[in-house]
Amino acid sequence: MPPKILVVDDDRHTRVLFERLLAKSAQVTLALSGAEARQCFAADDFNLVLMDQRLPDANGIELLREFRARRPHLVSILMTGFADVRDAVAAVREGLFDYQTKPFDDLEAIEAVIGKALELDRAYREIDGLRQRLASEPDLPLVVGQSPAMERALAQIRQVAGLDTTVLLEGESGTGKDLAAHLLHASSPRAAKPFLEVNCGGLPETLLESLLFGYEKGAFTGAGQATAGYIEKAHGGDLFLDEIADMSPKLQSSLLRVLQDHSYTRIGSTQPRTADFRLICATNRPLLGEVKAGRFREDLYYRIAVVAVRIPPLRERAGDVVPLATHFLDHYNARFAKTCGPFTPAAMRALESCPWEGNVRQLQHCIERAVALHAGGPLDCLHLFPDGQAASGRCAGEVAEAEFICGYQEARAEFERDYLRRLLTQAGGNVSEAARLSGIPRQNFYVRMKRWRAVTEK
Repeated sequence: MPPKILVVDDDRHTRVLFERLLAKSAQVTLALSGAEARQCFAADDFNLVLMDQRLPDANGIELLREFRARRPHLVSILMTGFADVRDAVAAVREGLFDYQTKPFDDLEAIEAVIGKALELDRAYREIDGLRQRLASEPDLPLVVGQSPAMERALAQIRQVAGLDTTVLLEGESGTGKDLAAHLLHASSPRAAKPFLEVNCGGLPETLLESLLFGYEKGAFTGAGQATAGYIEKAHGGDLFLDEIADMSPKLQSSLLRVLQDHSYTRIGSTQPRTADFRLICATNRPLLGEVKAGRFREDLYYRIAVVAVRIPPLRERAGDVVPLATHFLDHYNARFAKTCGPFTPAAMRALESCPWEGNVRQLQHCIERAVALHAGGPLDCLHLFPDGQAASGRCAGEVAEAEFICGYQEARAEFERDYLRRLLTQAGGNVSEAARLSGIPRQNFYVRMKRWRAVTEK
């Protein structure tokens, strides 16, 4: 279904402009007044509202506040004249996605902003849908992502979740292999039974062996009582071995014997025991390459790789970055009792352009830091990357490169528009203060704002 957009403006030329601009890509509803806008908003679920600042019977900002009180995640754009820019800046701080000044001289730029606004709306709706599903299935973990690459992985997980077979999860660090393992367990007939997780890379060999197999009293110094291992405790459920490639050759051999007949022996005992469990393994290194290098047993590899599921890196998940970032934004707003957001169009471009070498984990930490350090209101590029670069050390450069692959004049105009807007936002709409911050004489500052149709006063 095409997105639904409500355009509220008493000016016929503006209504006709947007109706023609959006007719091919959206379902457009037109309203001439605040009263009509209220009726339309009550009758339909709009993906985006384009609202004029001054209406015959209402103030556009007040009307949008009313709408957002009923739908907190409403994405909206204010259309304003030069004289009302200070109010528009204040509205952005309250949650307005963006504002556009009249007269409109750059329709391509407006289309780009509308595209980002609809993208944010899709992110909100995806997350809301996932949360509604979780309300009916509270044991399932929340997995955000509808990109083709992620859908393929999720389809494989759903296909094998109910099967009693070993599953190998492959993928780079930070892609969410542990979340996939929890989803496998929660979606299986074993969901009511234990799910035990061990990181093979974070433990010495002897400790990992005792943790997995258990031990008898007196088996070694400090073994004061008999203790069951994770293999025993996982009976009826799932055992998740993370970073399986780091397991020592000795333990690889022991694990192979367990998988052959689900029989094991506690340390210090000669009495074999049996356990019914499903093994789920994960690795951030190509396991077949480890086999060829002689660091991993080939026979064990074929035992655990009965079904191999690749969890894609974030750079292959086109379209998932903004929904993930929005999910983390909501999470940390609730955790820190803040009201940060939404992301500005420039911030969304930066998020999508970043390589995210640390994958979802890096994105999560980026949003956590931004919310922790920001007092509230919209999140711009500088809030996400305050040092001018992401944790990878390359994000800012790559974002800049992605944004400026265009003609020189276009790049210069885009930079100056964004720069002036940020200045005026920081100055709270005060042109004199913005000019002072920029170091540009006030009169010259006015000229630049008028030249690029940026924000100004009459």
